[in-house]
Amino acid sequence: MTTNRRQLLATAASLATMGLGTSFLGGTPTQSRAGDESYRALIVVFLNGGNDGHNILVPTDGGYSDYQTARANLALPKASLVNLPGTAAGHTFGLHPGLADIQSLYTQRRMAFIANVGPLVVPASAGQVRDNAVAVPPFLLSHFDQVMMQQGWTGGDDLSGWGGRTLEALPTTLRHGLSAITTSTERTLVLGRSSQVSFMASDGPRYWGWGDLAYPERQNVQVLNRMARWQFSNAYEQEYARTYGSALADSTIFTQALMQSRAPAEDFGTDSNGSLGTRLRSIATVLPYFKAQGYRRQIFFVDWGQFDTHANQRGGGPSTQDAQLPILAKALAAFDSANRASGLDMNVVTAVMSDFGRTVRPGSGGGSEHAWGNHFWAFGGPVAGGTVLGNFPSPLLGGPDDGDQAKNGRHVPTTSTDQFAASLMQWMGLEPSRWPDVFPHLANFSQKTIPLLLA
Repeated sequence: MTTNRRQLLATAASLATMGLGTSFLGGTPTQSRAGDESYRALIVVFLNGGNDGHNILVPTDGGYSDYQTARANLALPKASLVNLPGTAAGHTFGLHPGLADIQSLYTQRRMAFIANVGPLVVPASAGQVRDNAVAVPPFLLSHFDQVMMQQGWTGGDDLSGWGGRTLEALPTTLRHGLSAITTSTERTLVLGRSSQVSFMASDGPRYWGWGDLAYPERQNVQVLNRMARWQFSNAYEQEYARTYGSALADSTIFTQALMQSRAPAEDFGTDSNGSLGTRLRSIATVLPYFKAQGYRRQIFFVDWGQFDTHANQRGGGPSTQDAQLPILAKALAAFDSANRASGLDMNVVTAVMSDFGRTVRPGSGGGSEHAWGNHFWAFGGPVAGGTVLGNFPSPLLGGPDDGDQAKNGRHVPTTSTDQFAASLMQWMGLEPSRWPDVFPHLANFSQKTIPLLLA
């Protein structure tokens, strides 16, 4: 028994240091009818490395010639593009051929693109940026910093994100445990100021060493739970025990949810780059359970991919954008289909973001460099889809949207990340009176939100 206990202690320590967080604000959800439409979940898929939006959404009208000239060897052949119906943002558009699986979401008007989005302090034109005449966010073009900025960090000591701050600012009737959830070690977006984050492992949290959380009556699991109740005089040890206990409680709930739910029938695909399909399948599995249990609001964070394509952006290699986008599209389409099949069509919105955009001008290695503005997209039943929102930038190097002195095509955003995120958080129930606390820079913008979601 001594050996078993030592191994259990070692397992607990390793799980705690992996960053398993505590559930938001504690407590259990208020029970409600399974048909209650008040349940709302936001899933944020974050594409690591700075996905090249210029080859996601491509103009197919007269703007294609400018795109082709500026992008040179990175330009997608016009005939390869997946055409989108209608006209939006002054253009007709086509998608990267790797995104063919999500074309139907757009044609069904359940997916929208938001053009040229990025962090802003105040509205800014490209000319103002080139002349250093306007405040801009710090640490532009830095992966580490811009990942945090896109997710809500404002550059100071407060490391929380806009999702976590929103969950803390919601009316009390919408708050409950297990609201802020990450599927990786990255958690800025869902981190609050006074709350921590729940971790949902991609393959499920059922096994803690020798402890099988599916059988809480077994001795090994009882030992784990007793450890969570140990008392310490040292403040650090007390905090460790509290965090460990909350992580164990979260994992037990996730285990129950996965065991009591039926996995979707859709094919989410497979990949060797972070198991995007596995994680989205797990989320799709537990969403109906959480709704039936009376949960009201949840934000799930999923990061994936290797989109820092300084070289070899095109082609068939596993880290090219061309190879990764079909994996992404297959998983997203399956996720949307699964949510519709489980009756959650109007309860779930999925948003796709990235660190920043990339230069229009190709780099020397057949790739592109770090830039600023980028195209995001969102889908789900509540999305006012079938359109491109915002101002689509000119691809001309040194053109009206290029804020780069060297004319490399670094677009200055015309929609701020705060405006995009505030639109999502308004749908989640954030009252306008709380916007200044969650989005401090939003006060500098006359238009606080964009028409992304149905009223």
